[in-house]
Amino acid sequence: MTKGRMEAFSDGVIAIIITIMVLELRPPTETDVSALTPLLPVFLSYALSFVFLGIYWSNHHHLLQAIKHVDGRVLWANLHLLFWLSLTPFVTAWMGESHFAPWPVALYGFVLLFSAIAYYVLTRLLIAAHGEDSVLASAVGGDFKGKISLVIYGVAILFSFVSPWASCALYVLVAIMWLVPDRRIEKTLMK
Repeated sequence: MTKGRMEAFSDGVIAIIITIMVLELRPPTETDVSALTPLLPVFLSYALSFVFLGIYWSNHHHLLQAIKHVDGRVLWANLHLLFWLSLTPFVTAWMGESHFAPWPVALYGFVLLFSAIAYYVLTRLLIAAHGEDSVLASAVGGDFKGKISLVIYGVAILFSFVSPWASCALYVLVAIMWLVPDRRIEKTLMK
């Protein structure tokens, strides 16, 4: 199978996930601006999830630029990633509607953690399919950012029962770390 087909499918799924999330934003029934205040937690959780999905979309695109082909294992690893990402609208809505209560914040982190694990697995399988001397392998290197993200997510999940806001701050920290597309792949491809 060509990588283009997998990329197009993934792009479509991520676009649908974002669409589902935005459809969860319900306008207030009142007409004054103060009616928006109770919706602030819902909007903040949406904005954070939108950023995360944008990061995955962008880095997934860069990842696939660095490869030549995909195999069955890669296809299933990609579906594994899309499965975890597809849970984003549910945990986003629950976290926002609950005004960042401990269990919804923990479950949000759980989905972030398993999305990151799935992305890591996808990356490793792509490297295995293309070799340790491939463009992708040299671009990814030791993947410090990917590994530290997993640790931060784990800590944030534990913190959610002590301070949900601290957990959310850790989620934002990871988003900031990844906000700029992974330049390692772009730099390696430009050589």
